[in-house]
Amino acid sequence: MDRAHDVVLVGATGFAGALTAGYLARHAPEGCRWALAGRNPAGLRELRARLARTVPSAAGVPLLHADVHDPASLRELARSTRVLATTVGPYVHHGLGLVAACAEAGTDYLDLAGEPEFVDTAYVRHHARALETGARLVHACGFDSVPHDLGVQFTVEQLPEGSPLRIDGFVRTNAAFSGGTLASTLTALSRGPQMVRAARERRAVEPRPSGRRISTPTGARFAPEVGAWALPLPTLDPQVVARSAAALDSYGPDFRYRHYAAVRRLPVALGSVLGVAGVAAAAQLPAVRRWMSGRLAPGEGPSAERRARSWFSVRFVGEGGGRRVCTEVCGGDPGYDETAKILAESALSLAFDELPARAGQLTPAVAMGPALRDRLVRAGLRFRVAAQRAV
Repeated sequence: MDRAHDVVLVGATGFAGALTAGYLARHAPEGCRWALAGRNPAGLRELRARLARTVPSAAGVPLLHADVHDPASLRELARSTRVLATTVGPYVHHGLGLVAACAEAGTDYLDLAGEPEFVDTAYVRHHARALETGARLVHACGFDSVPHDLGVQFTVEQLPEGSPLRIDGFVRTNAAFSGGTLASTLTALSRGPQMVRAARERRAVEPRPSGRRISTPTGARFAPEVGAWALPLPTLDPQVVARSAAALDSYGPDFRYRHYAAVRRLPVALGSVLGVAGVAAAAQLPAVRRWMSGRLAPGEGPSAERRARSWFSVRFVGEGGGRRVCTEVCGGDPGYDETAKILAESALSLAFDELPARAGQLTPAVAMGPALRDRLVRAGLRFRVAAQRAV
């Protein structure tokens, strides 16, 4: 409490950042000392004025200077707050300075990163220092990967302890992309060799769970349990789930997770595979990548009307210990409205909830777990048990 702020949001003038700032303006508890930070003071003042038109108390939100490429400003910012959340991506280009500053200052850190290279590099460089200072470094605190990470944890809770567990996640959504998401995706797809190298460097230093097995196999198949074609999703989510399983003994001695997009019709499934392959190939060509990025600029995204029509559902099918259970996590627009909600509630959870005494780079389930799930349920996301039976 000797710090000036409880929560600072960096990148609030971007698309996802502005939505997160709006959520904090409406839902931060009384007495929460939160602030906005960035390198564009005019943009921050404009955003604050816009927020104050609907939430008058937002007129007093402090505005702080932070340049993600100015280490001195980041050190000062990290020392001023208990929790720092950032929406400034692609994180592999704009995120490591903030992680370093928070790890050094003992400040809790959150982001929306779905970039494996960035997350692995941050672990190698800053996990050990965060352990020493008590900082909690929590990546992927949006739709990537909180519904999946907490959804698997919720499913594990419905199954007997101490048994081998098999869980499959099936994602369905009708959401649209923003410019920031497109830029991060294209950046990740264009950096295959760097991503492989970062993963190898992490494996060389990261401890493995003793006497337990964790796996995340892939492969397309028809899934009769959901009546759809199951296509492996090339996202960070399975890695996040696997790291939660490695850290938490409750996931059992032998844990397997598979992560899919659920597609009802075979022609659509085939088209999706070809489309992803085409984008991945195009992302290797700098000129094409720049052209694709220009189709939707950072700061642009789907309208409020389009987001209001968006939804997501993740169905989990788990089996172990003679039990089979189906659970579901669902909500509204995943990429923006729900992501803003998840990031803001994650920051408030780190700031105010009684959580396990852990430090270093952590997953959402390990850092916040049921406390964050309870917050998200109160905020409108749904976690439910759809069916369960003996097998």
